[in-house]
Amino acid sequence: MLPAIAPLAASIPALTNFAGAGAAASLPATTGQTAVAAPFSDLFTDSVGQVNQLEEQASKAVTGLMSGTGVDVHRAMIATEKASMAFELSLAVRNKAVQAYQSVIGMQF
Repeated sequence: MLPAIAPLAASIPALTNFAGAGAAASLPATTGQTAVAAPFSDLFTDSVGQVNQLEEQASKAVTGLMSGTGVDVHRAMIATEKASMAFELSLAVRNKAVQAYQSVIGMQF
């Protein structure tokens, strides 16, 4: 392990105890395990699915707000902003991937 990372790795159990039991499951294992890298296409497909879920949640929140079924304005606004930011991020990643593809195609061998 790198010398600069060792103090950070030692503080992870303290952060886990501070955050509660629910946060412990979300932390990756750092000792002796090698992570298997997922293909970019799988990661991108998963992220598009998550963006779609956020869009659906925002739509439900706005519909609930308009129909008066107990959805607060701030919750609907937060849901729409999350969906908007997720869409903008996925659009930026797509644009970078297209730009990288175009630069590779433009190379001469």
